[in-house]
Amino acid sequence: QVQLVESGGGLVQAGGSLTLSCAASRSIFSIVAMGWYRQAPGKQRELVAVCTSSGSTNYADSVKGRFTISRDNAKNTVYLQMNSLKPEDTAVYYCSARSTNVYWGQGTQVTVSS
Repeated sequence: QVQLVESGGGLVQAGGSLTLSCAASRSIFSIVAMGWYRQAPGKQRELVAVCTSSGSTNYADSVKGRFTISRDNAKNTVYLQMNSLKPEDTAVYYCSARSTNVYWGQGTQVTVSS
């Protein structure tokens, strides 16, 4: 079992930046993959970025070059640095952890105004 708590969401103007944090209740060293997903109103949840235990990363095409995922195993925390934000990035952002099961955080709202 692992509990995930996201923070760092908020309201920002287009072109601005935010950094989301996801704190895990236990060591993430052995967790296969930590990721960020988002869900906008009326849309399905979609992958934003994922970081594996080996350090490899993968991003949705829509955020490549603007978002950066990183993990700090010593702090049991995963981050999502979001730059050059666009109104279409507005969504609830969820942290996930995948080991033998998949765990989700409660989500944090990101709103980008035009």
